[in-house]
Amino acid sequence: MKLHEVLKKEIENIDDRIIEIRHEIHHNPELSGEEKETNLLLRSIFDVEGIPYKTFKHHYGLVADIIKDPSLPTVAIRGDMDALPMPEHSEKPYASAKKGIMHACGHDAHTAIALGTALALNRHKEELPGNVRVIFQPAEEVLDGGSEQLIADGALEGVSAIFGLHVYPYLKTGEIGYKYGVMMASADTFSFDIYGKTAHGARPHEGIDAILVASIAITSLNHIVSRRIDPLHPAVISMGKIEGGNAPNIISDFVKVSGTVRTVNAEVREKIPQMMEESLKGVCHTMDAKYHFNYQFGPPELKNDDKMVDILKKVGKMVVGEKGLVDLKDPVMGGEDFSRYLQIVPGAFFRLGICNSEKGTCISQHNTRFDVDDDALDIGMKMLALSAVEILREIR
Repeated sequence: MKLHEVLKKEIENIDDRIIEIRHEIHHNPELSGEEKETNLLLRSIFDVEGIPYKTFKHHYGLVADIIKDPSLPTVAIRGDMDALPMPEHSEKPYASAKKGIMHACGHDAHTAIALGTALALNRHKEELPGNVRVIFQPAEEVLDGGSEQLIADGALEGVSAIFGLHVYPYLKTGEIGYKYGVMMASADTFSFDIYGKTAHGARPHEGIDAILVASIAITSLNHIVSRRIDPLHPAVISMGKIEGGNAPNIISDFVKVSGTVRTVNAEVREKIPQMMEESLKGVCHTMDAKYHFNYQFGPPELKNDDKMVDILKKVGKMVVGEKGLVDLKDPVMGGEDFSRYLQIVPGAFFRLGICNSEKGTCISQHNTRFDVDDDALDIGMKMLALSAVEILREIR
């Protein structure tokens, strides 16, 4: 029996157990940087399976190595582990047991899929054309995410290629979404403080109204995308939070605004902070206010390697058939720190369809009723396992 068929059969044999593990992780979600119990669960399974792994002092990431021969190439697979700070509204028996925390983005599924892939590959490692490293990443949901920490700790040392996935409720279960080139946007954050002068609300001319200044600044910043950036280069500047004021009858002397910037063009991304500060400076000068501006670059745009996407398509035909492959064509403005790995080694990221209307799994991510169709886990494992084998055969 060919290796692909052997691996597919192995994955089908362990699928029920992987679904159970997914439910266990979903029931016990952990926030970014707090993934201790998930880490311990994975370690306990790897100890039983005899899979060597590496842990780290300063975070809960875990790297498992399936070594056929150290002299052969190594490819990597990544699954992220963290949950979100939001409540879950679900009647499922495996719904979150932690108030205000839930796996609303599918990282429980990603962890389970990466684990199942590791188990299947390890049970047939002597037949592999090389080695596979499985990276379990913490803190994907935060700006200074776990990918940077793992890269600094050597997770990509000796790695020739990498694959990752994300569950996607906009594709049906049984569909795989792929894209050449830029697939997802960069994800930056910013904040600015406006400093004014207090006064009685009935005598605004004696103060400097920080709320009014912030309002004008927000309007000005929203004009950057529509009037200063080429409309053929998508960009988003969104204000997500505003804080200020002391009482209804007091002119506020301080307002803090924070938000996010998304682009799919590196040159546009580099220009936006300067454009934003120019707008703030102009508004504050006109209104006699002062400001402080802070801009933090997050993960860059996620750009897939063409050869790696070719591998995904080839494997996708084996797993879901030609009809199950979906060319996503356009990038999305969501961010993903898998992009940092792709700056170092070639790789590809794909979307795993999970939409099943009968099971209620077509709800968007970051929603309190989000859930994953468990039937998709088998497909995700097969895609990652067979993609690893295919690229190893090519680079051996």
